Amino acid sequence: MENLSFEESLEKLEEIVTKLENGDVPLDDAIDEFNKAMQLVKLCNNKLTAAEESIAKIVQDNGELVDFKPNE
Repeated sequence: MENLSFEESLEKLEEIVTKLENGDVPLDDAIDEFNKAMQLVKLCNNKLTAAEESIAKIVQDNGELVDFKPNE
């Protein structure tokens, strides 16, 4: 599951939510699906955090990465 892209993770998460919303899932299966969904949420959150951290950096003329701080 860790090798999934953000988009693939989100798609699988949407599939699980749809399945659970239909209510046709036995309780044990619903719990398993819920646990998978929580893993996907964590994976998506980690990917978003990494992207946010990457975007928050800028490259100076000397090639050094520094935190981006817009003029306030």
